[in-house]
Amino acid sequence: MPYSNIDKPNSYFNTVTYAGTSATNNISVGFEPDFVWIKNRTNGFSHYLNDSVRGAYKTLFSNTTSAEFDGTATSDGVSAFTSTGFTLLNGTNADNYNKTANNYVAWNWRGSDSSAVSNTSGTISSTVSANTTSGFSIVSYTGTGANATVGHGLGVAPKMIIIKGRDTTYDWVVWFSGFSTTQRILLNSTDAISTGAWNTLPTSSVFGLGTQLNINQSGSALIAYCFADVKGYSKFGSYTGNGNADGTFVYTGFKPAFLLVKISSLAGEYWQIIDNKRDTYNVTFSRLFPNVSDANNTGLNPNIDFLSNGFKCRTASSGTNYSGGTFIYMAFAENPFVSSKGLPCTAR
Repeated sequence: MPYSNIDKPNSYFNTVTYAGTSATNNISVGFEPDFVWIKNRTNGFSHYLNDSVRGAYKTLFSNTTSAEFDGTATSDGVSAFTSTGFTLLNGTNADNYNKTANNYVAWNWRGSDSSAVSNTSGTISSTVSANTTSGFSIVSYTGTGANATVGHGLGVAPKMIIIKGRDTTYDWVVWFSGFSTTQRILLNSTDAISTGAWNTLPTSSVFGLGTQLNINQSGSALIAYCFADVKGYSKFGSYTGNGNADGTFVYTGFKPAFLLVKISSLAGEYWQIIDNKRDTYNVTFSRLFPNVSDANNTGLNPNIDFLSNGFKCRTASSGTNYSGGTFIYMAFAENPFVSSKGLPCTAR
């Protein structure tokens, strides 16, 4: 049986590295991205998160609780989403995303390939850009303060949902597959799983909201990034660390291009992002941390091997392989292990 319907994962998700110019900078991604996450690798500036549903220049920061920054007047952030990538200008805060003598990484996800549409599947109407092929949607909605549901447009239940209030200074809230309706984890924090009320678990059409202010404050504008598993392209799961340099192997069904990982059972450890563009061979050393503004960290120890069908921990570090710890992860593919024709894929 064919394993994957996506033979070219980089048509839907792609990591690019680039140098800042302090001038107009057109970044090629290979498709029109709807969600762009930028980080300065050279210096410790905030993560810049932009999407087409909120619109050009409107930025959120994964490492802070800050409300959305509208850089229209100062030409800050992504100024345009183009058919092949995105455009940056030399804004007041260009150190974050486009400064000369600084190197950057951008992680890019493709949405609906058209304008966002209204979704009335939930008790709260939403505006959604959804790509059902790649299992990704961007959902904009306004909170009510009461138990509610919101349509996500994926057609299958999401495995991971990241929510941030655009006009408030509350935490980034993450629901992950396997969490109950009373569990959450915070993207901008080193906390372990904590209490959060979701009302109902996600279904193929909606996700549920409780009354907590950071996901459903009455009158507040909120944005949600929703992700679903797609065979051979994306995987959202958990693993148990063994505290050994010959670490845990995690099967994904593809060679990873991107990995976001966090220990969920222990407080005090950073979220980590590893990708195949900052480290092009095993063992990977480069890490960036969504919850802090730190520059690219290469550490002193090897971290993760990206293998043809998954990834393997190569360190006893508690950040990725704490003995007995439970880790959650989000992974996107460089190559499926088996193509849509049922044939093995080789690494490009």
